[in-house]
Amino acid sequence: MAEFKIPLDVPREAEIKFKDNFNTLTHGTGRLMLMAGDQKIEHLNNDFYGPGIAAEDADPEHMFRIADRAEIGAFATELGLIARYGMDYHRVPYIIKINSKTNLVPTGQRDPISTALWKLKQIKRFSKESGLKILGVGYTIYPGSEFEHLMLSEAARIIFGAHRLGLVAVIWAYPRGKAVKQEKDAHLIAGATGIAACLGADFVKVNYPEPGGRDGAELLKEAVKSAGRTGVICAGGSHADAKTFLTRLYEQIHISGAAGNATGRNIHQRPLDEAVRLCNAIFAITIKGANVPEAMNIYHGKTGTSE
Repeated sequence: MAEFKIPLDVPREAEIKFKDNFNTLTHGTGRLMLMAGDQKIEHLNNDFYGPGIAAEDADPEHMFRIADRAEIGAFATELGLIARYGMDYHRVPYIIKINSKTNLVPTGQRDPISTALWKLKQIKRFSKESGLKILGVGYTIYPGSEFEHLMLSEAARIIFGAHRLGLVAVIWAYPRGKAVKQEKDAHLIAGATGIAACLGADFVKVNYPEPGGRDGAELLKEAVKSAGRTGVICAGGSHADAKTFLTRLYEQIHISGAAGNATGRNIHQRPLDEAVRLCNAIFAITIKGANVPEAMNIYHGKTGTSE
């Protein structure tokens, strides 16, 4: 990993806090294993109830139970959920997702726009009063939307303000809108990671480019280079079998040079025990440098044996 450098918009009095938060988030590796739990607004109940989804996922607390028992960098979700459940899950490190929108309004009707639900001063106060481990904030932008100027402006202010508080800033960057012909085009994704770098983000979450597999890992290299010192992490996407998912993650890190992953559905749609084992397998690849067979052993609950 590249040498860690504290951004210059982090004031001197916040440098120690920022460094501590960054190292806690990445376990000192510079890589991020983010458990994403912002889908209850983004996708409504589609990701939490139905065929192929564990029955316990219908309860929002399922995500907190996983985050509490598994090895993760942080659990990213909206402040409201953290306020409702955080008192029982003090050991979980959190990223507060500041903005979210539903998927009810299709792009054909209106280009996407998602603006902040909470202000940084509210997050600062909540962090102090709750005593929870709030390590950073997350914000989604939609480059290509006719409303991108509003989101870019707000994202820039949030990142700057977060750094002033010693918080890590993660950008979700999804090119989307009527002007965008192919959301998962590798060159366009590289443009999105470059935008996040210009905004000053510490990490940027993007979709894996198409086609997938090793070809996608090669294509993702452009986005990693475009991001410079901003770490690129890939969205986990829809449900996949464990070996396919872990292989893709390994390739993203070791072929593309990605700085980790942000996984939601592939974790929380599984029963608790399986979800925790998969989380730990993802963590092993991302943070501990495990290979795919080693990670599969963790997923299967084995130690010290080959797959």
